[in-house]
Amino acid sequence: MMLPTVSVNSGAPAVSPPFWLLAELTYQCPLHCAFCYNPLNYDAVRNELTTGEWVRVMREARALGAVQLGFSGGEPLMRDDLEELVAEARRLGFYSNLITSGVGLNETRIAALKNAGLDHIQLSFQDSTRELNDFLSSTKTFDLKLKVAKLIKQYDYPMVMNCVLHRYNLPHVGKIIEMALALGAEYLELANTQYYGWAMKNRNQLMPTLEQVRDAERVVEEYRERIGDACKLLFVVPDYFEDRPKACMNGWGAVFLGVAPDGVALPCHNARDLPGLNLPNVRDVGLADIWRTSTAFNAYRGNDWMQEPCRSCDEKGRDLGGCRCQAFMLAGDAAATDPVCSKSPKRGEVDKVIRFASQRPTGLDNAHVIEQPIVFRTNANSRTLLQTDT
Repeated sequence: MMLPTVSVNSGAPAVSPPFWLLAELTYQCPLHCAFCYNPLNYDAVRNELTTGEWVRVMREARALGAVQLGFSGGEPLMRDDLEELVAEARRLGFYSNLITSGVGLNETRIAALKNAGLDHIQLSFQDSTRELNDFLSSTKTFDLKLKVAKLIKQYDYPMVMNCVLHRYNLPHVGKIIEMALALGAEYLELANTQYYGWAMKNRNQLMPTLEQVRDAERVVEEYRERIGDACKLLFVVPDYFEDRPKACMNGWGAVFLGVAPDGVALPCHNARDLPGLNLPNVRDVGLADIWRTSTAFNAYRGNDWMQEPCRSCDEKGRDLGGCRCQAFMLAGDAAATDPVCSKSPKRGEVDKVIRFASQRPTGLDNAHVIEQPIVFRTNANSRTLLQTDT
């Protein structure tokens, strides 16, 4: 496998300020979702940033020009200092968003978060049914999530509901929309699984068929016509089922700046899975220098890094070559054309995965298909996978 290019890109455009700071406060989480984007070896990530260190990161990000701040994880509610960090975000002028499973959000804490100035809550569900919700998270949390949804409305928050879609729950998309409407959600993000982290580990189990995706698209469009603005529905087709990649994060190091629990700065959610990038740490380098001059954040800015067919493609300004993490996972080279693109010489790797999905679970020609158990996101599994990799 080829390592990603890490030299500073001399052809990169002038660097604009980041728009969005994602503060991954902790990798601790009470859920065990099979599609979590956290790294497989998250259990080895220790020495979380302190309250004071997070405050410094937030101040530096705001001075750099960031205006939106997401508190994420793991489960950010597992940090006892969340309310203090929210209050600092308000003081600095951020629009703050809590991205949560809902576990740990009782009335005492939501009142404190409201008082601290939290602007927005995104609540995740795994499905519209208790059985599948609890199976996919390997927890019994469905009833708790329903209570949290009511608390969010009670405290007059705009509520975004998020449900990650895949093979198991795509047939339920209409029921998921009905649940969101019943709970008063203003916005429902039907986030088709992107195959990174634990989702990549479970890709064969989670990958839907083309028919499932198209049927779900049709259902979503019917609901859009029926409900109008009562609840805005976002449905993004999985990359694997498109013939062109998306502009990942609107461009590498363009608008998104993530900071992991241990202070590693990230140009995208999964950048720490790319070998050879030498990602900087906010404990060692100021955020302005990280954003503007670090080799990691400049590696895929602009287009000088591009290989063919991206380099001469007249669409490169739209998709920016696609996702670097996906290119590495599927092509073995982070600078390669994203293999979901039909112009990529590696598109066959994507088609192979789709064909495999279409053969499960029955069919006359799939005797060779071996079913594997889902690997849930647990500390024990993380440790086991780390030992296996090393």
